[in-house]
Amino acid sequence: MADQFSTPLELPLNEESLAAINAHLSQLSPQDILIWALTHLPALYQTTAFGLTGLVALDMLSKSGHPIPKLIFLDTLYHFAETYELVQEVRERYAVDIKVYKPEGCKTIGDFEKKHGEELWEKDEDIYDFAVKVEPAQRAYQELGVHSVITGRRRSQGGDRASLQPLEVDETGLLKLNPLFAWSFAQVDAYIRENNVPRNKLLDQGYRSVGDWHSTQPSREGDTGERAGRWADKEGKTECGLHKNFSEMKSRAKVR
Repeated sequence: MADQFSTPLELPLNEESLAAINAHLSQLSPQDILIWALTHLPALYQTTAFGLTGLVALDMLSKSGHPIPKLIFLDTLYHFAETYELVQEVRERYAVDIKVYKPEGCKTIGDFEKKHGEELWEKDEDIYDFAVKVEPAQRAYQELGVHSVITGRRRSQGGDRASLQPLEVDETGLLKLNPLFAWSFAQVDAYIRENNVPRNKLLDQGYRSVGDWHSTQPSREGDTGERAGRWADKEGKTECGLHKNFSEMKSRAKVR
């Protein structure tokens, strides 16, 4: 069945081809989706913030019998210490090449605040998201020649992800593979525990999802969402901008 698709895929994909690919991938396990991607997706990297789903995908890739794609880690400079510890643990455990990209022209929080001012996330979250996630990602894709990325998004995370497909094409033409698109949190958590996959220590301290320290807090009683605790004071916010429309994010950042 997979042989009906060119190896690697010929870009750009039209809607008919994308629909056929998704119909095929929807029948496969995450492991088989990843193996398919390794032979069909051109210039493939994995973008990760070292969340549980991305770590599951990485562990599956390490057992695929194929070389692991390079990882792209967007260092916002505001990650928890526990996240940076996890990055090093992953690097040592899987012997994987991690490409780190920081906000343009910044190596430290001091550099960033000198350029943008303090607490930019409070003053203008669109500019913040563009500066720490969107622009560094686009720079990484251009410098590394990335055409396809593996993501850790799943339908059960809700919000904009509820209708997720196995493979998507964004407005820039980037292919985004979501190998665990149909898995529940329970399935992800079971895999992590059964395979002794490294995980962020904050998940044992009441956090459900871990992002920047200034916009992440432990989940509260009554919280039900998988990403509870992220942007708790930002009503309706479910994404950091990385998976939003690039042109719109760029325009918002420039206008303000």
